[in-house]
Amino acid sequence: MKEPTLNPESGFLRLRVDLSYDGTNFAGWAKQPDQRTLQAEVEKALSVLTQSEVNTIVAGRTDAGVHAEHQVIHVDIPEKTDISNFAFRLNQLLDEDIRIKSAAYAPVNFHARFTASTRTYKYKIIDGARITPPLDRYDSAEWFRDLDIDLMNRGSQLLLGEHDFFAFCKFREGGTTIRKLLQFDWHRDENNYVIAIIKAESFRYNMVRNLVGAAVCVGEKRFEAQWMLKTLEDKVRIPDSYVFPAKGLSLIKVEYPSESEYLTRYNNYMNDAASEEAES
Repeated sequence: MKEPTLNPESGFLRLRVDLSYDGTNFAGWAKQPDQRTLQAEVEKALSVLTQSEVNTIVAGRTDAGVHAEHQVIHVDIPEKTDISNFAFRLNQLLDEDIRIKSAAYAPVNFHARFTASTRTYKYKIIDGARITPPLDRYDSAEWFRDLDIDLMNRGSQLLLGEHDFFAFCKFREGGTTIRKLLQFDWHRDENNYVIAIIKAESFRYNMVRNLVGAAVCVGEKRFEAQWMLKTLEDKVRIPDSYVFPAKGLSLIKVEYPSESEYLTRYNNYMNDAASEEAES
């Protein structure tokens, strides 16, 4: 496999950009022909300010309709580029459903995707026979039954740690389905909405929305909590009907280790990727 560029080429500097967005009217992060995508919109604005063609690398590619409170990208720009008030100037060019939070030169060996240590998602559900308030309709999913979050926590805790999450990932060629789930818990917020917080080093395609759907099955008492662990161990994919909609999902945090650990994280990723390729 072709290795990603760890550091910029001569004449370029690497910029780290932190941003947030409402994913409602986007066909996901990645560029697609004839579709409005986050990557295309951000790169168009960056190209205007840098007067050059740019290619962004994102910490985690969100799907169509998924939001981000905190997303991170990097981009290599000509070293002559003026980055004063760069975040403000980018926001002047972008539509209001994308906001740049900060933009600054990145340390040596920073890679938005391959040096990230964890990604954390939030999922919001309005359960029971409640009407969704208009301002909540974009970032929450509705469920017509009341949910028992104690039961949901009981089932979710069984999946913590490193496992093969084949049962909870939509099939895609290549790559392992082994992941280490660091956090998966539920609570009710000040509005009594059901909130999931799910954290891992990385996730497979549709994994979070599958996990949420499985936990809801337990929360509405369709299955016992142990069913979630049995599903994991039996490696039987849960039905598509259990997958919750994208609009309730938000990426809320991307974390990185100390700068001294960037190169180690990058090398570990490349070694793992090489192992996966050799086994396939």
